[in-house]
Amino acid sequence: MKVNTDDISGKIVKNNGTYIVIDNTSLQGLVVSKTILHPNKETTGHTHPGQEEVYQFVHGRGVMMVADETFPVRPGDVVLIPDGAFHKVFNDSSCEDLTFVCVFDGKRNH
Repeated sequence: MKVNTDDISGKIVKNNGTYIVIDNTSLQGLVVSKTILHPNKETTGHTHPGQEEVYQFVHGRGVMMVADETFPVRPGDVVLIPDGAFHKVFNDSSCEDLTFVCVFDGKRNH
């Protein structure tokens, strides 16, 4: 199955003033999720013991924190998040959404 980062197909699992999160529901062992983080907002930082993640940034610009490292992110960047590492994304733009696709194994627990 082919999907586009603008339309990963699936269901909205979170939608509030901070972000919209859409999970693709076609795979059994992996979750493919798209997050649209609104301007001047940030994700709730969190960890996943026993779970690695991959983030690919597709629209906008921002800042990401993984463990004790903070760095800018932009379209085309791929961030590898090690097992259990704290991570958080900041959209420091005042006018543009920051969109990224996340892939992780298992089921959503956050």
